[in-house]
Amino acid sequence: MNSQTVDEFCHSHGISRAFFYKLAAKGQAPKIFKIGRCTRISDSAAIEWVAAREAASVKVAA
Repeated sequence: MNSQTVDEFCHSHGISRAFFYKLAAKGQAPKIFKIGRCTRISDSAAIEWVAAREAASVKVAA
């Protein structure tokens, strides 16, 4: 399983760490897991998050 850090995820999706944690507080961030003190996001969780965001934007536009 491939994964990325929160910083890597934020950089690749063009969002700030602060915005990521705001999403997390609302329960809207991708699923995370910890390895020691490091917070990581699996590639599959990132893909699911993008798909959910796209689906939500389609509903708003319709």
